[in-house]
Amino acid sequence: MFFFIAIIGFTVAANAQVKVNVNIGTQPAWGPTGYDHVDYYYMPDIESYYYVPGQVYIYKNGNSWQRSKQLPARYNNYDVYNNHKVVINGVNKPYLQNTKYRQEYAGYKGKHDQTPIRDSKEEKYFENRNHPQHAQWTKEHPGNNNNKNNGNNKGYNKGGKKGNNNGNKGGDKGNGHNGNKH
Repeated sequence: MFFFIAIIGFTVAANAQVKVNVNIGTQPAWGPTGYDHVDYYYMPDIESYYYVPGQVYIYKNGNSWQRSKQLPARYNNYDVYNNHKVVINGVNKPYLQNTKYRQEYAGYKGKHDQTPIRDSKEEKYFENRNHPQHAQWTKEHPGNNNNKNNGNNKGYNKGGKKGNNNGNKGGDKGNGHNGNKH
């Protein structure tokens, strides 16, 4: 009897870890590929953040943090498509720990080493409404054109395997950021 209960308990625990929150459809087209879920992007070159669920940039303005749908004019030369972005998941208001992130990710300043969602040839990114293939994808997937993956639990990670890696490649690498690939 104990063995039977242990197996059921293990099965329930395993099933609880299978669900992964996927938000590819609401990530910006300039976001890097490789992530099924993103809470925040940190942009080391301008020491600013982008909050995906709220679709707002968060940047320092004097002594306070400002939120805006667009970056301020002082960042007009910043290229969101080609500069490196760090994914931060599972941290509430990471900008309040900006000193930590500035130090930890300073080595990514000036890097242009990520493929943006807009340029991806992987079909899963076609769901993103700003992807060039989105209109065709919508025609081929009727009923899926309302950003249905926004907040849905798909239960699959990037490689198509069931598991819980918070939507990021590589699983937890022990860096405190839920297995984020930088």
